[in-house]
Amino acid sequence: MAGLALGICFHISAMADPPEPPPPPAGHGQGGNAPAGAPIDGGLGILLAMGATYGGKKAWTAYRKGRET
Repeated sequence: MAGLALGICFHISAMADPPEPPPPPAGHGQGGNAPAGAPIDGGLGILLAMGATYGGKKAWTAYRKGRET
C-alpha cells in the first residue's frame, strides 16, 4: 500500500508544469537585443601587443644568432 501511495506522489509531481521563465530586462527589444557579455576590445589589444612583442624578440634572437656564425 505504501508503494502505491509513493508511486502516485511521484506520478503527480512528474505531471507538474515547470515554472515560468523570468521576464526580460527593462530595455530588451526597444533598440534591438541588449548586448551580452563583456567587451573584448581592451583584452584583444593587449593580446595582440604581447604577441607582437614576443614575435619581435624571437625574430631578433634568430637574426642575432645567424649573424654570429
